[in-house]
Amino acid sequence: MFKLPKPRTKKDVLVVETCLLAGKIMIENGSEMSRVTDTIYRIAENAQAYQARAYVTLTGIMMSPSSKIGAQIAVIEKRTFNLEKVSLVNDYSRQFAEHKITLQEFHSRLALIEKNVKDFPFWLQTLSAAIISGTLEVVFRNNLPDLWAACVVGMLGWIAYYMISKYIAVQFISEFLAAFVVAVASVIAIKLHLANSTDDLIIGGIMPLVPGVPITNAVRDALSGNLVSGPARGLEAFMIACALGFGVALALTIFK
Repeated sequence: MFKLPKPRTKKDVLVVETCLLAGKIMIENGSEMSRVTDTIYRIAENAQAYQARAYVTLTGIMMSPSSKIGAQIAVIEKRTFNLEKVSLVNDYSRQFAEHKITLQEFHSRLALIEKNVKDFPFWLQTLSAAIISGTLEVVFRNNLPDLWAACVVGMLGWIAYYMISKYIAVQFISEFLAAFVVAVASVIAIKLHLANSTDDLIIGGIMPLVPGVPITNAVRDALSGNLVSGPARGLEAFMIACALGFGVALALTIFK
C-alpha cells in the first residue's frame, strides 16, 4: 500500500530552506556545481540532518532532509557572476559549522545577501573593461600604438552590453549587439585613422565579453563527474561565443 511521506518538522523546513537558498545564491552567481553540492551537504550535516539528499543542476535544486520526507525544489531563474556572494555563503557556512551563528541566523543572513551585496558601480565596470581591452590587445597582438583606441572600443562595447542586458531579458542578445558595437567602433576608428588594425581592436574590445567563467566552470563540472551541468554550461558558453562572432561578422559585412 502506498505510504504518504512523513510531515516535516520546523527544523526540517529550516534546514531545507537554508540549503536551497545557499545553493541558489551560489549557482546564480557563478559557482561550480561541485562546490554547491559540497556546501549543501556540509550545511545539512552541521544541522544534524545526516540523511539529507540533494540533486543539484544548473536550472534547479531538489532536496529532502531524509528519504522518508518529501523533497522541496528551488528554481534557478537567472545566472550572473558575483563571486563575492559565493564567498559570503561559504563564510556563513564556516561560521555555522563553528557554532558562531545559529541555523536561523544563517538563513536570515543568506536572505539579506541580495540586498546588501551590490555589484560594482557602472563607472568602475566601464573603466575596468577599457583597461582589460587595451592591455590584452597589447599582450595578444603586441600592438602598442592601438592601445588607447582599444580601450575606447572596449569601453563602448561594455556600455552597450550593460545597457542592453539591463532592459532586454533575452539571453545572448546583449552579447550579440555588444559585439556588433565593438566591430562598428573598430571600423570607424580605422576610417578616422585613429588606429592601425581593425582585427586588433576587435580582439581587444570583445575580451571583457568573452565567457571565461562559464568555460572554466563547464570544464570543472565535467571533470568532477557532473555530466548534466558540465555540458549545459559548455553549451551556454558556446552560444555566447557564437553570439559574439555573429555580431562581429554582421558589422564587418555591413560597414567594412
